[in-house]
Parts: sequence; C-alpha cells; structure tokens
Amino acid sequence: MTLKTDRLFPSELQSLIMTATARLSASCAVDRLWARDHRLWKQDPTEITNRLGWLTIIEYMNDKAAELQTFAASVKKRGIRDVVLLGMGGSSLGPEVLRASFGLSPGFPRLWVLDSTVPGWVRQVTQAIDPARSLFILASKSGGTIEVMSLFAHFWELVHKTPGHQGGEQFIAITDPGTGLEKLAAENRFWRTFTNPPDIGGRYSVLSYFGLVPAALMGIDVARLLARGTAMAKDCRIQSPLEGNPGADLGATMASLAQAGRNKVTVIASPQIAAFGLWAEQLLAESTGKEGTGLIPVAQEPIVSSTAYGTDRLFVYLRLKGDENRELDRQVAGLARQDHPILTLKLQDCYDLAGEFFRWEVATALAGHLLGIHPFDQPNVQESKDNTARVLGTIQSTGRLPKQTTATAVQAAAQLKRQCRPGAYVAILAYTTPSPGMERAIRSLRRALVSHHRVTTTAGYGPRYLHSTGQLHKGGPRTGIFLQLVDRMVPDLSIPGKPYTFGTLAKAQAAGDIEALQAHEQQAIVLPLGKNPIATIQALTKALAPRKQVRRPTIRRAKSGPARKK
Repeated sequence: MTLKTDRLFPSELQSLIMTATARLSASCAVDRLWARDHRLWKQDPTEITNRLGWLTIIEYMNDKAAELQTFAASVKKRGIRDVVLLGMGGSSLGPEVLRASFGLSPGFPRLWVLDSTVPGWVRQVTQAIDPARSLFILASKSGGTIEVMSLFAHFWELVHKTPGHQGGEQFIAITDPGTGLEKLAAENRFWRTFTNPPDIGGRYSVLSYFGLVPAALMGIDVARLLARGTAMAKDCRIQSPLEGNPGADLGATMASLAQAGRNKVTVIASPQIAAFGLWAEQLLAESTGKEGTGLIPVAQEPIVSSTAYGTDRLFVYLRLKGDENRELDRQVAGLARQDHPILTLKLQDCYDLAGEFFRWEVATALAGHLLGIHPFDQPNVQESKDNTARVLGTIQSTGRLPKQTTATAVQAAAQLKRQCRPGAYVAILAYTTPSPGMERAIRSLRRALVSHHRVTTTAGYGPRYLHSTGQLHKGGPRTGIFLQLVDRMVPDLSIPGKPYTFGTLAKAQAAGDIEALQAHEQQAIVLPLGKNPIATIQALTKALAPRKQVRRPTIRRAKSGPARKK
C-alpha cells in the first residue's frame, strides 16, 4: 500500500497506544472483526451481524465496476449536464467528498449534492440546473427518508413542468432491496434502480453503490478507486505485528487517547481533500457517540495559535502530495513543537481516498471494541425525527411553531462565555443557506471561540448534521454546548403534495432537535439570524471577543521643590 503514516507523539502517549494495541492483540480483535464475530462488541447480535457487509463490499463492487462505467457513458451520451444527488448522511457525505476532491471531469456532468430542506439551498440548486438536461439520484437506505422524499416531490414536479422532459427516465434510485423507494422507482419508471447489499449501514456505504454510482457519473475511474481500497483492505487484515495494520493502528490511537481525555479527533486535510473531514465526522460521531462516551470529530476548524489548545486533542493530518500544503505544514509543525500529538497520513493522489475510507471504517470498528460500545447502531437519532413529526403536527393544528426561548447575538455571546470551559466543545448548528460569505462568517466565529475561549468547535448545516453528528450530541460525552442558528426561511418554497413548506419542515427539524437536546439536559442556545444572517453571526463573533483594557491616562504630578522658609 502506498499510504504512509508519520507519528509525532510524546512518549507517555505512545505508551498508551502500545497498551491499546496489546489489548487488540490479546482479544484477537482483527481476526474476530473479519470473522464477523458480534461478541467483539456486544453479546446481542442486533444491528451487528447485519451491518458488517462493508468488510467485503470492495470485492462485490469490483464485479460491478465495468457496469458502472458503461452506465456513466450512457448518461454522458444522453447529454446530461447536471446530476443532482438527493440524499442524507451516509448517502450524501461520501459523494460530497469525491465531488469536492476530484472536481469536474471534462465531458462529464456536474454533481450537485443536495442534503437540506432549507428553502434557500433547494432554490440555489434548482436555479443552477436545466431540469430537462438533469439526472436526479434518490439515495436512501431506508427508502423513506423525509428529506429525500420531499426533494423528490419538488424536482419531479419541476421536471414535468419543463418542455422536453423525459419523465421517470431522468431519475434513478439507490436503496436497499424491498424498500418503498424501490417500489416508487418501479411505479414511476425510473431509468435505473441500484439495489445495495442490505448488510451495510449508511455511514459505512461509501464504497458501495451509494458512493460509486455518483463517482462513475462524475468521470472517476471506479476500478482504479476500488484498487486502492483493495490494497488497504489487505493491509487491514494484518494480525502481527498490529502496528503494521493501518486500521488497527488508527483505532488503537484514537481509543487510547480518548480514554486519556484526548477525545477531540481534529482532522486537518490538504485543501483539495478538505471535505474528507465531513465524512469522517459522521463515521466517528454516529458510531462512537453513545453511552456517555465517544470520539468527538472536528472537521474544517481553523487552526489558531498552538498555545490556544488544551490537552483534549488528537490531530490527524491528511496530507495530499502535490497540494498547496506549505501553510498547513507550518501550522502542524507549530502544534508538534507544543507537544500536541500529530498523526500524519500521506496520500499520493485523490484515488488514495478509497484506502482512507476503508482505513477509518476499520479503525472506528476497533475503537468501538476498545471503548466498549456498539459502533453500528444509532439509538438516539430517532428522537429528533419523532420530535420533528410532532412539531409538524403542532404547526398544522395551530398554525405556528411551539414557543421557544431564543437569544440575541449579545445574549448568545454572554451565555457562551459563561458556559465555555476546558474540555467542552461548541457545536454550531446552522439552518441556513451556504455561501462563501456564510462560510467565512462561521469560520470567524469558530476562530474566536477557539482563540479566546479555548474550546473545541464543530459546525454543521441543518438538517444535514442530524444524520451525521446528531447521535453524538445526545448520546456522547456531556461536554457539548449547542448553538443553533436559524434562518427566517424567506422566501419559502412549497413541497408538492404536502400541507407544509420546506421552510416549515426545516424549522420543525430545528425545533425538534432542540427538544431532544433539552430532554438530555444539554446546553442549547437558539439564535434567530434575522434579515441579515451573516451580519448576525458577525455581531455574535464581535461580542465574543475579549474586552480591550482601557488604559487610564497617567496624571503627572509636578515635582515638589524645597520647602519655603517662613
């Protein structure tokens, strides 16, 4: 395998990793993982024995690579300009990494990943495409994800209103066998339905049809991608020495440091592959964030002065050869000089991402064993979904949202200042439309929190994060402080066939999640973004800055002369 690893760790942390590696060896963890022994995690096989198909999915997909390339060629031949992926969580984050990393291939369609119910975001994609020359992918393991079905209703109506459309021939589905989506696709004569092996959970599905169909349509060489995954899978079977097993080594590193208080796995990545952290975020958060423990993944956080960080971090640097790495190299070296633990994973090109996907999946599964948790279920995710349904019912019966306590920017800043403490993390949950200006504003907010208040920050757009870090927020360590930023959702957008709009659905999802957080006695702040969302975030950032010390002017006294004689 071409992937290389460098480790810069203080000796006391290295000894912890060695101990964890010895534990994996003593329990025959690698052998039992590949043997699909559910007792590696729990005595009860529920949601374990039917969630381990990812271990051999590469072999299965190798046989499908030529078929996918042929399908991609037929899409290209039809003159499709845009492919719009409608999915959430594991159905969207892997394709988003590939889209952002590989970019546009000449002659192939653009890929849009739409995993939001915020009307501004939906409208943004709608206005950017030609509906008559677009292909829409409905991607859902369960086949009934509310966001996916709502987006389908919108684009189905849009296509059928467009002259020259081809109806169901402009839609494909990726789902498990026997789902409602498979039936929907048949009834509406979709072009294709790809039925995924059902023994794979969403967050472990990037190397299945869920990730590889979009990859092929973008012009990525699927066979070459899978070859890199195959090489990593081979290395991840190594049982002795375990230090030579990339997945076991990463898993032992993350778990042992988390148990020593360094549970903030901070992913730093070269600019071209920066989106990798978004995928790793869901994998770690949803797999390990339960039973009051877990790894807290940190993606795309701005790097600040090395002295601003506490002793709760592990830094993992994914360095892509040939990328613009000079500034990151300098910053990472500064972190190392302050004895922060740095694990550097070296990639030769973007195709090495397939190897990283598999390495991190193995690492997460083995870290779950060391942490004593079940890495394949998500027991707290349903809470927010149930709350959303209840809030939607309230809106339909009363015409308004349930009453909420909200804050101004100044009040939110004051609450954050009171709540920030060593070891805490602030999760920024933004129900708004992404834009370069919005990204800069959130980035500045995160920088202020890390620099001035020495806390870790995460950031996610709603409702995407509900399918990513939502499990961690409710089931993980009780160190989270949750800042929800909510757009006005104006102008709104209707959902065909539904008594509510996209904006109403997004607000219901935001309110439902706050209810779930409060039920778990988590600290949550709701900040309405008002007419100017970016300005509101900037005001919050400004209010978080430490007050400048006002220097009083020095009063200079005249020197006293000799006493006068009377």
